[in-house]
Amino acid sequence: MNQATNRGGNRAPRKKKKKRSFAAVILAIVLAAVLCLAGLIAVVYASGIRYIKVNVTEDLYVKFLGKVDENGKPYKGRLIYSDGVSADVNLDREEISYSNGDVYTGGLDNLLKNGEGQIIYANGDTYVGTFANDLISGTGTYTYVSGDVYVGMFEDGVKSGTGTYTFADGSVYEGEFANDKKNGSGEYRYASGDVYIGSYTDDMKNGSGIYTWKNGDVYEGAYVNDVRSGIGTYTWASGESYTGEFKDNILSGAGTYSWPSGRVYKGYFENGIIIRAETP
Repeated sequence: MNQATNRGGNRAPRKKKKKRSFAAVILAIVLAAVLCLAGLIAVVYASGIRYIKVNVTEDLYVKFLGKVDENGKPYKGRLIYSDGVSADVNLDREEISYSNGDVYTGGLDNLLKNGEGQIIYANGDTYVGTFANDLISGTGTYTYVSGDVYVGMFEDGVKSGTGTYTFADGSVYEGEFANDKKNGSGEYRYASGDVYIGSYTDDMKNGSGIYTWKNGDVYEGAYVNDVRSGIGTYTWASGESYTGEFKDNILSGAGTYSWPSGRVYKGYFENGIIIRAETP
């Protein structure tokens, strides 16, 4: 009798192979994918490729994807700014080219322009000097495509502190700046030969100052929004002088007019004209 047959003449049942569960198959696939991804990440990391994001402020961030050097600083790759501007980093050429046409040469710290550097703007302007947190800050030279040149201090991208601004026509202002404008004390030497020494507010003469014309006339006194207004003294090259009130660059109000001969007039002026003498 065949041993594979039991006493009843039937074959002995065979053991069924265990089937893998669906969950086990999925787990195996996921595990394999994770291992492949980990291997890929390891290869990418070993090649020096990094993804870096720096939050500058609550609203501003910078991202970098590309190769870094041995110190972990961007070497080759792409910068992406939250305002939509991007830049190609290639330190083989020692430059960073921005999508808006600007080109920067210098150091990066935390993905931001920091330290000494140079930037050539798309419009032709050039700046050479120091940067801080991606902005012009510190001391440097800004050359405008118009031919104007500013040498001095900057803060957060604007002229701030002391500096010298030379205009294309040869005029020169040397003094204090704030909020990108002449603010504070300074000296303006005009190309015409005139000279103003005094105070400024938002690029206009305000407060006290001395204006000397090339022809020898001199005004010393108060200014309001770039015009002679208030109390001052105007001395003509001829020797005549007026001390008193001004309005919109004109003798207006009480004042004293003197001639080289010794003659003196005290009274009231309107639109530069004597209207009545002061009663003794």
